[in-house]
Amino acid sequence: MIDFFIKRKKRKFLSELRSRRHDEDDLLNNEQRQRFDEVIERFAQSAPEDFDKASAKAVKEMDSIVPPYSRIRNLLDLLIVVGAVAFGIRGLFFQPFKIPTGSMQPTLYGIHYMNTTPLGKNLPGFLNYVLFASRKAHLEVQEDGEVQFRRYKNSFFSDAVEFSVGRHIHTLPGSPQKVMEYSGLQEGMECRKGEVRSDGFLSMGDHLFVERFSIYLCPPQRGEVMIFTTDGLRAGGEPLSASSGFYYVKRLVAMPGDTVRLKDNQLYVKPAGEKEFKKIQHIAPRTARLYSGKGGYQGHLSVMGDYKLFGADEDYVVPADHYFMLGDNSAFSLDSRFFGAVPRRNLVGRSWFIFWPFSRRWGLTDRLDPIDEPTGNAVRGTFPVMYRQ
Repeated sequence: MIDFFIKRKKRKFLSELRSRRHDEDDLLNNEQRQRFDEVIERFAQSAPEDFDKASAKAVKEMDSIVPPYSRIRNLLDLLIVVGAVAFGIRGLFFQPFKIPTGSMQPTLYGIHYMNTTPLGKNLPGFLNYVLFASRKAHLEVQEDGEVQFRRYKNSFFSDAVEFSVGRHIHTLPGSPQKVMEYSGLQEGMECRKGEVRSDGFLSMGDHLFVERFSIYLCPPQRGEVMIFTTDGLRAGGEPLSASSGFYYVKRLVAMPGDTVRLKDNQLYVKPAGEKEFKKIQHIAPRTARLYSGKGGYQGHLSVMGDYKLFGADEDYVVPADHYFMLGDNSAFSLDSRFFGAVPRRNLVGRSWFIFWPFSRRWGLTDRLDPIDEPTGNAVRGTFPVMYRQ
């Protein structure tokens, strides 16, 4: 019985040797191929009771024959396969996405400056960044001089701007526009030694996965947070893709054929085929929190700037195969009030999971109830800072 299992084990190992010979064939010259075949033949002729010794010797001899770059080739093959799977998953199912602005606050937070201490105040700067995606944004001018922007470092997880004041080099987190916004710096302006231009933290925004597949099986619904491209959309006569980026995140509030009305900071929707307008929170329960008056939610503002899509007493009919999108933070949202309804072809997917930072919002998106704090206080930042992160 033992002899039977040894012979079976030998046949299996012999098959593995021949498979390796086949795999390495394109990297071997004629002499190396012959040596490979000789190793296989010697192992095939070895006695079953010498299996352990013969198999170890065969592996050692084969390793000495294989060119050094064969191992590199095998590693590259593995990396290509892993990369193809990863990119396939990204392209078909889950795509990472960074929230750049505050248009969806407090559901999703974009990059924003905080003049308060973040949740990780007692952690080293690196851990505070890794866990809570906030970076120290402190600038005290070291010498008199003129501001000169030098370099912009851009990455998916964090941006930074390098600039000089006089001869001293400074670095602040964020894009050039964001740095100028929270520090008040401008190219060429004069600063004086000892000035404190900023003394807070820059939150790098929520990073989430977008689920791309289900919109082909289950049509988008009112109240869902969607990601879409700005291709073909225009606001104020300018293409959105050129001025505001290629991807947007907003809440879908009206379907094709719906009639939309904004009045007294309340969104009304008349579903296609119906005769009566209804408050959006009555037909899309997910939007109820927007009208809670808590945690930063303040409903949908009726008037915003000079380019609103319709007036307080006007209605808008969503075209066929289009969707009407609004930001939760409608006081600071460039949305369908400006650029109109979004074509179905522009939809990328549903907001799914916030994977960074590890804040209150970590996990499935759009699942949290509002913080039990009046929006007036929340907007001013008086509620506990752990909820702001």
